[in-house]
This record gives sequence, structure tokens and C-alpha cells, in this order.
Amino acid sequence: MSIISILKIIAVIVTILTGVYSLVQPKRLKAINGLEAATPFAVTEIRAVMGGTFIGLGIAALIFPYIQVFKTLAITYAAIAVIRGIYMVVDKSVDKSNLMLLAYEVVLAIVLYYPV
Repeated sequence: MSIISILKIIAVIVTILTGVYSLVQPKRLKAINGLEAATPFAVTEIRAVMGGTFIGLGIAALIFPYIQVFKTLAITYAAIAVIRGIYMVVDKSVDKSNLMLLAYEVVLAIVLYYPV
């Protein structure tokens, strides 16, 4: 198993753990990304959209460890990073947390897109 393959599996596990954290601790996300689950609907939305998406994509990459699935996950992270980057400027929300999340998304996108 190559170092790239190991990094891809780590990236997938990080993706799943991000989803699990969003699922079980939606109210604690404020400390990481500023999202505040102020209503029961908001809690459910974080659990469903963030938790469900990241868990689902991560599990898909484990069950179907094909380059296309890893690239799909990479493109997802790249899209999140591009949108975050643009709207950090537009919304004037450039701060340490947003920059760290942007770096995290870019690194995962690169690792997951890189061919084995």
C-alpha cells in the first residue's frame, strides 16, 4: 500500500469523523466553525446536511474504493473550499477559523484527487 493510499484512507476517516461529530455534537460546532444551532430545526439541519453528507461520502469511499469515488469526494472538498474562499472575502469573514478550515479542505481535496 502506497503512502498516497494511506493518506486517502486517513482523509476518508477524517471525513467520516467530521460527519459523526456534526451528527452527535451539532451545538458544539460553534467553537469550530461558528455555526450556532439556535433552534431544533437548525440542530436537525446540521445533523442531516453536514453529518449525513460527510458520513455518506466517507462510507461510499470505503465501500467503493475506486478513483472516481475519491475524486468525487475531492471535488466536493474543492467546491467547499472555493465557495468558502470567495465568501470569506464577500462576507468579510476572513479569520483564523475560516482560514484553518479552508486549508483543511484544500489539503483533503488534493490528497483525495491525487492519482494512486
